[in-house]
Amino acid sequence: MAKLTKKQKEAVGKIDKSKLYSVQEASQLVKDITNVKFDASVDLAVRLGVDPRKANQMVRGVVTLPHGTGKDVKVLALVTPDKEAEAKEAGADYVGLGEYLQKIKDGWTDVDVIITMPSVMGKLGPLGRVLGPRGLMPNPKTGTVTMDVAKAVSEVKAGKIDFKVDKTGIVHAAVGKASFSADKIADNANELLQTLLKLKPTAAKGTYVKSIFISSTMSPSIPVDPKAV
Repeated sequence: MAKLTKKQKEAVGKIDKSKLYSVQEASQLVKDITNVKFDASVDLAVRLGVDPRKANQMVRGVVTLPHGTGKDVKVLALVTPDKEAEAKEAGADYVGLGEYLQKIKDGWTDVDVIITMPSVMGKLGPLGRVLGPRGLMPNPKTGTVTMDVAKAVSEVKAGKIDFKVDKTGIVHAAVGKASFSADKIADNANELLQTLLKLKPTAAKGTYVKSIFISSTMSPSIPVDPKAV
C-alpha cells in the first residue's frame, strides 16, 4: 500500500471517521482538504439499493446543476444544414454532419457531449463502437436527440449533466469545482440527490440510498448522512 504524503495525512486527519456529515458540512470540508495546485473537480458518489442488471431497477436521468459544473463542456452538434445556425448561436463548439461523422469514424472523440436530431441517429448507429464506450452516444432519454437543438445545447452549456447507475449500483457525478463556495457545491449536490430520490424505481426494495460520499480529485472521501438528504 502506498504511503500517504504529509498533505494527504493532514487531509485524512480532518475527517471524523465516526461521523456522517450533512451535505453542507461535507461541502465545506471537501474544500478544506483539497490542496492540489489545480482547480479540482468535486464529485458525488451515491450507492443505491438497486440491481442495475434488472431493467425495472435501472436509474438513469438528467439534472441541471444550479451553478453548473465549472467545466467548459465541449459540444458537438451533428445536424442538418438548416439547423447549423441555431446550434452555433446556442454555443455549440463544433457544428456539422458529414465531416464530423467521418472524423469520429477515424477515431476522433475530443468532445464531452454530442447532440443530434432524430433523422440523423441512423447514421450514428455504425459508430456505436466508438461512441458507446466513451458515453458519447446521443440518447432521447437524456435530451441529446431532439429537434430543439438550440435548447439542448444551451442546457448542456449551462450545467445539464446526465447520470446512470453503474453495474455496482453506484451513481458518480461531478457537482462542481473546489473553487466553488461551499454553498454552491451543496446546492448542486442537493439538486442531484433530490433528482435521484424522484427516480426511485418502484421495484427497488429496502433502503434506496445506502451511502453518499463527497470527494475532490485526489482527496479522501467524506461520508454524508443519507438520512439528512
